[in-house]
Amino acid sequence: MAEAYTAVTDDISSVYWNPAGLAPAFENQVFVSHTNWPASIMHEFGAATYTNGVSTIALYGSILHMDDMDITEEEPFGPTGEKFTCSDIAIGAAFAQQFTNKFSAGLGIKYLRENLYEFNVNSYAVDVGSMYNTGWRNIKIGMAMRNFGPDIRFRVDDDEDGRDDEDPFDLFDNDGDGLVDEDGIELDSKIPLSFSLGVSGDLMRKGNNYWIASLQLDNVIDRLETWNLGTEYKLGNIFFRCGYQFNYDTNGFAAGVGWQVPTSFGIFNIDYAYTDMGDLAESFIKGAHRVSLKIKY
Repeated sequence: MAEAYTAVTDDISSVYWNPAGLAPAFENQVFVSHTNWPASIMHEFGAATYTNGVSTIALYGSILHMDDMDITEEEPFGPTGEKFTCSDIAIGAAFAQQFTNKFSAGLGIKYLRENLYEFNVNSYAVDVGSMYNTGWRNIKIGMAMRNFGPDIRFRVDDDEDGRDDEDPFDLFDNDGDGLVDEDGIELDSKIPLSFSLGVSGDLMRKGNNYWIASLQLDNVIDRLETWNLGTEYKLGNIFFRCGYQFNYDTNGFAAGVGWQVPTSFGIFNIDYAYTDMGDLAESFIKGAHRVSLKIKY
Protein backbone atom coordinates (compact mmCIF):
# COMPACT_ATOMS: atom_id res chain seq x y z
CA MET A 1 0.00 0.00 0.00
CA ALA A 2 2.98 2.31 -0.61
CA GLU A 3 3.56 2.62 3.16
CA ALA A 4 0.19 4.38 3.68
CA TYR A 5 -0.33 2.20 6.73
CA THR A 6 -0.31 4.34 9.89
CA ALA A 7 -4.13 4.48 10.00
CA VAL A 8 -4.64 0.94 8.67
CA THR A 9 -2.38 -1.29 10.74
CA ASP A 10 -4.15 -3.50 13.28
CA ASP A 11 -1.80 -6.45 13.67
CA ILE A 12 1.73 -7.34 14.76
CA SER A 13 3.35 -5.20 12.05
CA SER A 14 2.15 -2.19 14.05
CA VAL A 15 5.40 -2.29 16.02
CA TYR A 16 6.96 -0.68 12.93
CA TRP A 17 4.14 1.54 11.61
CA ASN A 18 2.14 2.66 14.64
CA PRO A 19 2.32 0.91 18.04
CA ALA A 20 -1.30 1.85 18.79
CA GLY A 21 -2.42 -0.65 16.13
CA LEU A 22 -1.30 -3.53 18.36
CA ALA A 23 -4.22 -3.04 20.76
CA PRO A 24 -7.33 -4.18 18.87
CA ALA A 25 -6.07 -7.79 18.69
CA PHE A 26 -7.61 -11.02 19.95
CA GLU A 27 -4.90 -13.50 18.93
CA ASN A 28 -1.23 -13.90 19.71
CA GLN A 29 0.91 -13.38 16.64
CA VAL A 30 4.34 -14.11 15.16
CA PHE A 31 5.78 -12.23 12.18
CA VAL A 32 8.93 -12.49 10.04
CA SER A 33 9.89 -10.61 6.87
CA HIS A 34 12.76 -10.26 4.43
CA THR A 35 13.34 -7.29 2.10
CA ASN A 36 15.78 -6.98 -0.79
CA TRP A 37 16.70 -3.37 -1.54
CA PRO A 38 18.83 -2.11 -4.44
CA ALA A 39 22.64 -2.21 -4.12
CA SER A 40 22.55 -5.60 -2.34
CA ILE A 41 21.06 -4.08 0.83
CA MET A 42 18.82 -6.43 2.81
CA HIS A 43 16.47 -6.05 5.79
CA GLU A 44 15.31 -8.77 8.17
CA PHE A 45 12.53 -8.30 10.73
CA GLY A 46 10.90 -10.52 13.33
CA ALA A 47 8.31 -9.93 16.07
CA ALA A 48 6.02 -11.73 18.51
CA THR A 49 3.03 -10.47 20.50
CA TYR A 50 0.91 -11.54 23.45
CA THR A 51 -2.56 -10.08 24.03
CA ASN A 52 -5.44 -10.39 26.46
CA GLY A 53 -7.87 -8.72 24.04
CA VAL A 54 -7.46 -5.25 25.57
CA SER A 55 -3.71 -4.79 26.05
CA THR A 56 -0.91 -6.14 23.86
CA ILE A 57 2.83 -6.44 24.41
CA ALA A 58 5.34 -7.08 21.63
CA LEU A 59 9.01 -7.94 21.28
CA TYR A 60 10.81 -7.41 17.99
CA GLY A 61 14.15 -7.11 16.28
CA SER A 62 15.44 -5.99 12.89
CA ILE A 63 18.73 -5.80 11.04
CA LEU A 64 19.64 -3.85 7.91
CA HIS A 65 22.77 -5.27 6.30
CA MET A 66 24.69 -5.40 3.03
CA ASP A 67 27.24 -7.49 1.17
CA ASP A 68 30.93 -6.83 1.72
CA MET A 69 32.42 -4.02 -0.39
CA ASP A 70 36.00 -3.31 -1.47
CA ILE A 71 38.03 -0.64 0.30
CA THR A 72 39.67 1.52 -2.37
CA GLU A 73 42.48 4.07 -2.44
CA GLU A 74 42.45 7.37 -4.35
CA GLU A 75 46.16 7.40 -5.29
CA PRO A 76 46.72 5.08 -6.97
CA PHE A 77 43.03 4.45 -7.48
CA GLY A 78 41.94 0.86 -6.97
CA PRO A 79 40.99 -1.79 -4.43
CA THR A 80 43.30 -2.43 -1.48
CA GLY A 81 42.30 -6.06 -1.06
CA GLU A 82 40.47 -5.22 2.17
CA LYS A 83 36.70 -5.38 2.63
CA PHE A 84 34.18 -3.44 4.72
CA THR A 85 30.50 -3.72 5.53
CA CYS A 86 27.87 -1.89 7.54
CA SER A 87 24.70 -2.80 9.42
CA ASP A 88 21.95 -1.29 11.57
CA ILE A 89 20.35 -3.29 14.39
CA ALA A 90 17.20 -2.50 16.39
CA ILE A 91 15.82 -4.56 19.29
CA GLY A 92 12.70 -3.31 21.02
CA ALA A 93 9.51 -3.80 22.99
CA ALA A 94 6.11 -2.17 22.61
CA PHE A 95 2.89 -1.91 24.62
CA ALA A 96 -0.57 -0.87 23.42
CA GLN A 97 -3.87 -0.38 25.21
CA GLN A 98 -7.44 -0.25 23.90
CA PHE A 99 -8.85 2.58 26.07
CA THR A 100 -12.32 2.72 24.52
CA ASN A 101 -14.06 0.89 21.69
CA LYS A 102 -12.81 3.67 19.36
CA PHE A 103 -9.45 4.82 20.75
CA SER A 104 -6.13 3.06 21.34
CA ALA A 105 -2.59 4.25 22.05
CA GLY A 106 0.81 2.60 22.08
CA LEU A 107 4.40 3.13 23.17
CA GLY A 108 7.61 1.42 22.09
CA ILE A 109 11.27 1.69 23.05
CA LYS A 110 14.21 0.20 21.16
CA TYR A 111 17.95 -0.24 21.42
CA LEU A 112 19.87 0.83 18.32
CA ARG A 113 23.33 -0.15 17.11
CA GLU A 114 25.04 0.98 13.92
CA ASN A 115 28.19 -0.64 12.58
CA LEU A 116 30.39 0.86 9.84
CA TYR A 117 33.68 -0.86 9.00
CA GLU A 118 35.48 -1.09 12.38
CA PHE A 119 33.41 1.66 14.00
CA ASN A 120 30.11 1.40 15.89
CA VAL A 121 27.66 3.48 17.90
CA ASN A 122 24.88 2.56 20.36
CA SER A 123 21.73 4.53 21.13
CA TYR A 124 18.01 4.22 21.83
CA ALA A 125 14.75 5.63 20.49
CA VAL A 126 11.07 5.82 21.42
CA ASP A 127 7.97 5.34 19.24
CA VAL A 128 4.49 6.60 20.21
CA GLY A 129 1.21 6.34 18.36
CA SER A 130 -2.56 6.66 18.56
CA MET A 131 -5.52 5.37 16.59
CA TYR A 132 -9.11 6.65 16.55
CA ASN A 133 -11.98 4.90 14.78
CA THR A 134 -14.83 7.28 13.99
CA GLY A 135 -17.32 4.44 13.83
CA TRP A 136 -18.57 5.45 10.37
CA ARG A 137 -17.47 3.38 7.37
CA ASN A 138 -14.55 2.20 9.49
CA ILE A 139 -12.83 5.58 9.00
CA LYS A 140 -9.73 5.66 11.20
CA ILE A 141 -7.27 8.43 12.01
CA GLY A 142 -3.78 7.31 12.97
CA MET A 143 -0.80 9.28 14.22
CA ALA A 144 2.71 8.03 14.97
CA MET A 145 6.01 9.59 15.98
CA ARG A 146 8.92 7.24 15.43
CA ASN A 147 12.61 7.33 16.31
CA PHE A 148 12.50 10.01 19.01
CA GLY A 149 15.90 9.87 20.66
CA PRO A 150 19.30 11.50 21.18
CA ASP A 151 21.82 12.31 18.46
CA ILE A 152 24.39 9.60 17.76
CA ARG A 153 28.14 9.96 17.44
CA PHE A 154 30.80 7.60 16.13
CA ARG A 155 33.68 7.54 18.60
CA VAL A 156 36.84 7.58 16.49
CA ASP A 157 40.31 8.82 17.51
CA ASP A 158 42.59 7.82 14.65
CA ASP A 159 45.37 10.24 15.59
CA GLU A 160 45.26 9.11 19.26
CA ASP A 161 45.24 12.60 20.76
CA GLY A 162 42.28 11.92 23.05
CA ARG A 163 39.80 13.80 20.85
CA ASP A 164 37.13 12.38 18.55
CA ASP A 165 37.68 12.67 14.80
CA GLU A 166 34.64 14.28 13.22
CA ASP A 167 35.07 12.13 10.11
CA PRO A 168 36.71 8.70 10.54
CA PHE A 169 37.94 8.79 6.93
CA ASP A 170 39.22 12.41 6.87
CA LEU A 171 42.18 13.46 9.03
CA PHE A 172 42.59 16.99 7.62
CA ASP A 173 41.80 20.32 9.29
CA ASN A 174 39.02 21.26 6.88
CA ASP A 175 37.38 23.84 9.15
CA GLY A 176 40.64 25.66 9.94
CA ASP A 177 40.32 25.51 13.70
CA GLY A 178 43.80 24.13 14.22
CA LEU A 179 42.47 20.69 15.11
CA VAL A 180 42.34 17.63 12.89
CA ASP A 181 38.59 17.56 12.35
CA GLU A 182 37.58 17.36 16.00
CA ASP A 183 34.57 19.66 16.16
CA GLY A 184 32.02 18.18 18.56
CA ILE A 185 29.06 19.84 16.89
CA GLU A 186 29.93 18.34 13.52
CA LEU A 187 30.40 14.90 15.06
CA ASP A 188 26.74 14.42 15.98
CA SER A 189 24.24 12.81 13.60
CA LYS A 190 20.48 12.83 14.10
CA ILE A 191 18.50 9.62 13.92
CA PRO A 192 15.59 9.79 11.41
CA LEU A 193 12.81 11.22 13.59
CA SER A 194 9.49 11.06 11.74
CA PHE A 195 5.85 12.02 12.25
CA SER A 196 3.08 10.32 10.29
CA LEU A 197 -0.58 11.31 10.06
CA GLY A 198 -2.97 9.06 8.18
CA VAL A 199 -6.64 8.48 7.50
CA SER A 200 -8.22 5.31 6.12
CA GLY A 201 -11.71 4.01 5.50
CA ASP A 202 -13.94 1.54 3.72
CA LEU A 203 -14.84 2.05 0.10
CA MET A 204 -16.81 -1.21 0.21
CA ARG A 205 -17.41 -3.95 2.80
CA LYS A 206 -19.61 -6.98 2.26
CA GLY A 207 -19.22 -10.04 4.44
CA ASN A 208 -15.54 -11.02 4.56
CA ASN A 209 -14.74 -9.01 1.45
CA TYR A 210 -13.76 -5.36 1.58
CA TRP A 211 -12.03 -2.51 -0.25
CA ILE A 212 -10.23 0.17 1.75
CA ALA A 213 -8.19 3.27 0.90
CA SER A 214 -5.61 5.19 2.92
CA LEU A 215 -3.88 8.58 2.66
CA GLN A 216 -0.83 9.45 4.75
CA LEU A 217 1.46 12.45 5.29
CA ASP A 218 5.04 11.81 6.46
CA ASN A 219 7.25 14.50 7.96
CA VAL A 220 10.82 13.20 8.34
CA ILE A 221 13.69 15.23 9.77
CA ASP A 222 16.09 14.66 6.88
CA ARG A 223 13.84 15.11 3.81
CA LEU A 224 10.86 16.99 2.41
CA GLU A 225 7.33 16.06 3.42
CA THR A 226 5.96 13.13 1.45
CA TRP A 227 2.50 11.75 0.71
CA ASN A 228 1.50 8.10 0.46
CA LEU A 229 -1.72 6.88 -1.13
CA GLY A 230 -2.69 3.21 -0.96
CA THR A 231 -5.55 0.78 -1.33
CA GLU A 232 -6.28 -2.85 -0.42
CA TYR A 233 -8.94 -5.18 -1.80
CA LYS A 234 -9.76 -8.46 -0.04
CA LEU A 235 -11.57 -11.14 -2.01
CA GLY A 236 -12.03 -14.32 -0.03
CA ASN A 237 -8.58 -15.28 1.23
CA ILE A 238 -6.67 -13.20 -1.32
CA PHE A 239 -5.46 -9.61 -0.79
CA PHE A 240 -4.56 -7.20 -3.60
CA ARG A 241 -2.68 -4.01 -2.71
CA CYS A 242 -1.24 -1.05 -4.59
CA GLY A 243 -0.30 2.56 -4.00
CA TYR A 244 1.92 5.47 -4.90
CA GLN A 245 4.47 7.54 -2.97
CA PHE A 246 4.58 11.24 -3.85
CA ASN A 247 7.46 13.73 -3.53
CA TYR A 248 10.12 11.05 -3.12
CA ASP A 249 13.42 11.17 -4.98
CA THR A 250 13.12 7.54 -6.04
CA ASN A 251 10.12 5.65 -4.62
CA GLY A 252 6.92 5.68 -6.64
CA PHE A 253 4.52 2.89 -7.55
CA ALA A 254 4.10 -0.06 -5.18
CA ALA A 255 2.00 -3.21 -5.43
CA GLY A 256 1.57 -6.47 -3.59
CA VAL A 257 -0.51 -9.57 -3.03
CA GLY A 258 -1.30 -11.69 0.02
CA TRP A 259 -2.79 -15.08 0.77
CA GLN A 260 -4.54 -16.06 4.01
CA VAL A 261 -4.45 -19.75 4.91
CA PRO A 262 -6.60 -20.95 7.85
CA THR A 263 -5.27 -24.11 9.53
CA SER A 264 -5.98 -26.08 12.69
CA PHE A 265 -2.95 -24.44 14.32
CA GLY A 266 -3.77 -20.85 13.38
CA ILE A 267 -4.18 -18.43 10.50
CA PHE A 268 -1.19 -18.00 8.18
CA ASN A 269 -0.75 -14.87 6.06
CA ILE A 270 1.84 -14.94 3.27
CA ASP A 271 2.51 -11.58 1.61
CA TYR A 272 4.67 -10.17 -1.18
CA ALA A 273 5.24 -6.51 -2.10
CA TYR A 274 7.21 -4.65 -4.77
CA THR A 275 8.29 -0.99 -4.79
CA ASP A 276 9.61 0.80 -7.86
CA MET A 277 12.88 2.53 -6.86
CA GLY A 278 13.29 4.64 -9.99
CA ASP A 279 16.89 5.30 -11.02
CA LEU A 280 18.22 3.26 -8.08
CA ALA A 281 16.99 0.06 -9.73
CA GLU A 282 17.95 -0.79 -13.29
CA SER A 283 15.12 -3.29 -13.71
CA PHE A 284 12.15 -4.90 -11.97
CA ILE A 285 14.41 -7.58 -10.51
CA LYS A 286 16.67 -4.97 -8.90
CA GLY A 287 13.78 -3.06 -7.31
CA ALA A 288 12.64 -3.46 -3.72
CA HIS A 289 11.04 -6.85 -2.98
CA ARG A 290 9.52 -7.84 0.36
CA VAL A 291 8.14 -11.20 1.52
CA SER A 292 6.58 -11.85 4.92
CA LEU A 293 4.85 -14.51 6.99
CA LYS A 294 2.38 -13.78 9.79
CA ILE A 295 0.82 -16.38 12.07
CA LYS A 296 -2.19 -15.75 14.31
CA TYR A 297 -2.89 -18.44 16.89
